[in-house]
Amino acid sequence: MKEAILSDKAPAPIGPYSQAIRTGNLVFVSGQVPFDPATGEMIEGDIQALTRRAMDSVLAILEAGGMTAKNIVKTNIYLADMGDFAAMNEVYGTYFSDGTPPARAAVQPARLPRDARIEIDVIAAD
Repeated sequence: MKEAILSDKAPAPIGPYSQAIRTGNLVFVSGQVPFDPATGEMIEGDIQALTRRAMDSVLAILEAGGMTAKNIVKTNIYLADMGDFAAMNEVYGTYFSDGTPPARAAVQPARLPRDARIEIDVIAAD
């Protein structure tokens, strides 16, 4: 059985997908780009601000599903420019300072939706 999770504190989906799906004790959060949840538009700023916005959306969705950052077991980070890795990593690490950070992959795809500079998806377990 699967259940959709939706948070109004994260951007609404821009296509035929759910913000997250719960199945059993797992929650799969769809890729979050740095959209402002109020406007649905991409925020402006450096990669650290963009990372913070994407991670805040991920956490808002997890919260709607009864989870926190401590429940994240796997993260995928997509960067438009791998040159942003170190600055992104500084901000990303602050979300996991209270425990064991999750497994992670970070890649540079050819292009991200709406030409975003970062997209983050996670898997969480309770």
